[in-house]
Amino acid sequence: MLPGLLPLIPKQIGRNILLFSLIAVCGCTATEAQSNKQQGKNQQRAVPVVVATVTRKTIPIELRQTGTVVAYSTVGVKSQVAGPLTGVYFQEGQNVKKGQLLFKIDSRPQEAALMQAQANKEKAIAQVKQAQANLSKAIAQVNQAKANLLKDQTQAKNAQVQAQRYGTLLSQGAISKEQADQFRTASDAQKATVIADNEGIANTVAAVDAAKADLNNAKAEVNAAEAAVDSAKIALSYNSIFSPITGRTGSLKVNQGNLVKDNDTNPLVTISQISPIYVTTSLPQRLLPELNKYRAQGKIEVDAYIPKDEQRPEHGELSFIDSGVDPTTGTIKLKSSFTNSDGRLSPGQFVNVVVRLTQEPNAVVVPTTAIQTGQKGQFVYVLNPADQTVDMRPVVVGNAVSNESVIQEGLKEGEQVVTDGQFNLRPKAKVQIKQAVGTGQRSGGVNQGNQSP
Repeated sequence: MLPGLLPLIPKQIGRNILLFSLIAVCGCTATEAQSNKQQGKNQQRAVPVVVATVTRKTIPIELRQTGTVVAYSTVGVKSQVAGPLTGVYFQEGQNVKKGQLLFKIDSRPQEAALMQAQANKEKAIAQVKQAQANLSKAIAQVNQAKANLLKDQTQAKNAQVQAQRYGTLLSQGAISKEQADQFRTASDAQKATVIADNEGIANTVAAVDAAKADLNNAKAEVNAAEAAVDSAKIALSYNSIFSPITGRTGSLKVNQGNLVKDNDTNPLVTISQISPIYVTTSLPQRLLPELNKYRAQGKIEVDAYIPKDEQRPEHGELSFIDSGVDPTTGTIKLKSSFTNSDGRLSPGQFVNVVVRLTQEPNAVVVPTTAIQTGQKGQFVYVLNPADQTVDMRPVVVGNAVSNESVIQEGLKEGEQVVTDGQFNLRPKAKVQIKQAVGTGQRSGGVNQGNQSP
């Protein structure tokens, strides 16, 4: 168009020409952008992932919880006698055996008391011997009195016969009355002697009974003296204090030279038995029926994993289930016993506890890292070997053991699932399989969460 003709073109026609030019430019730009987007989609790079194969194996059914180590028994050692502490025969924190000497307390007062008790015993024994001699003497007197009685009875019978004979002679006028009276008097005298002998025997028998009572009293004194000697010996034994159990000593509360009180409130030292040892833990009450079911089938094995040393678990067995549920927490207390022969478990220590209830054979298992959680529940990414893409598949997860989980529904043996790199995935995304490096998974480690059968 000639420049000279521009002023002759109407304004409305100019605006239309400008608008048409802008639309043409925008259309070209949109077409180019769409072409570039399609080209970028076709050239999308594959996502690098780590995969694992779904397997079948026997999986133990376990309950997992943290627990606390407690001593099998704890004894506070106290003194039963008062006095200066003359000897300490162990070091704080030392392992001691049952019957090992721990302390000695000044024993001179108890030794003096024992000597006095022994002297009293000897005196009582001497009194018993004297009482036995008196009894023997009284018995001899009884025997003598009985012999005298027999003699006097014989003489009394003879005198009575004589008196009767001379009485007959008197009636016949053969003798005088005076002679007959003499024999009668002699007979009466013998009868009186026999009566006196009987009374004498009664007196000597009473003397025997008295001697027997004295002997019994003397024997009782001996028994009391022997008891006093035994008591003194026991009191003397309290001056040497021995360990009542095999265990580990705590801090020493008194030092040599201090005055020790009898039955003081604070013990001299506390000893904790650590072999065997207990581990206590608590489980939700909803698991109690399952726990009782498996316990009825036999003993339940328990493992204790020490933090930062979980490659060597301590093995024990369940020994106690509390009789009631704690209403404040809704949990029930368990106690398991461990031999702890190496002393790796110490009272107050926190450990990870695995209660092994039973085993689930032929279970479908995948690494726990393969399981993801979305809005519709748990799922895994399954590899399509044909085109190296992944599908998102929902699964039903069962028990978790170490770094593996049981899949109850959703997977089959031999399939491959993504265990690392899921963050960048979506259904039908193309993947590139890489080798697992530095996953940080521990073979045979302990899952820290609670699991139920």
